[in-house]
Amino acid sequence: MNAIVQDRYGNSDVLVLQDIDRPSVGTGEVLIRVEAASAFIGDWHVMTGLPYLGRLAFGVRKPKLRVRGQDVAGHVAAVGEDVERFHVGDEVFGVCDGSFAEYAIARSGRVAAKPASLTFDEAAAVPTTGMTALQGLRDRGNIEAGQRVLILGAAGGVGSFAVQIAKAFGTSVTGVCSTSQVETVRSLGADEVIDYTRDDFADLPPRYDVILDTAGNRTLSHLRRGLAPRGTLVIGGGEGGGKWFGGVDRQLRAMFLSPFVGQRLRTFITKPNSDDLTALKELIDAGKVRPVIGKTFALSDVPAAMRYVEAGHPQGKVLISI
Repeated sequence: MNAIVQDRYGNSDVLVLQDIDRPSVGTGEVLIRVEAASAFIGDWHVMTGLPYLGRLAFGVRKPKLRVRGQDVAGHVAAVGEDVERFHVGDEVFGVCDGSFAEYAIARSGRVAAKPASLTFDEAAAVPTTGMTALQGLRDRGNIEAGQRVLILGAAGGVGSFAVQIAKAFGTSVTGVCSTSQVETVRSLGADEVIDYTRDDFADLPPRYDVILDTAGNRTLSHLRRGLAPRGTLVIGGGEGGGKWFGGVDRQLRAMFLSPFVGQRLRTFITKPNSDDLTALKELIDAGKVRPVIGKTFALSDVPAAMRYVEAGHPQGKVLISI
């Protein structure tokens, strides 16, 4: 089968299209015939091995997994022992090992039935970013109807889902984005949109009950200025901060500071699971959430897709059509 593989860390030049063996399904796993995948900043981190702290998970000297890509949508091609929920031919989406390929292996607890209202391309745009938004708002932000919620990076992969999910929970949503993305964020249902090139949310009323930061480049003190005295800040990721720690140092500072202030400063790592994928499927099929699609690349053009992701601020999800 054709797949995008890498045997060392580096820029997009390390990604090579090769003909490799089809993976074998194991106990508790499903083999997926990939119809579509999507690329996001997490794939870039694994490709480059940055920050270095991440190599404790990715692989110290080289990637543990040769094939890149995590988000997937496709048909079940085979099921392993102890898998009862899925059958050959089922349409699924979720998180797998190596989705930039014609076939990929996924744990059965990390996939779910594909939303009936979405194409495979659209479904591939949902898993990691959709679950990040859902877990950040629902589980860490504890959002409730009537609250004021601010979404930073509202036009990005996580942010575009977060705006819609927050609206589905009955909150009043303000999105922060650049000038070119204002109309996109407004079309997602945001009650207000702040163009960060013109205004600073921290200088404007009101203070927010929940802030979800998916952009990762503002200081804790800046974020806290826009937060209500008993509000909750959720940091869902971080960029910058150097090659060793990236944005993790900011998350660590939030954890250490939180017990000493009235505001709740929280961080988290997304945990892929079929229950949350199913929750997203229900929101999507109910018409409350939809993925925002940006550019689409062929499997052979994954290096170009990763350069596009690296450039920053892609409007909508970056798809890989297999």
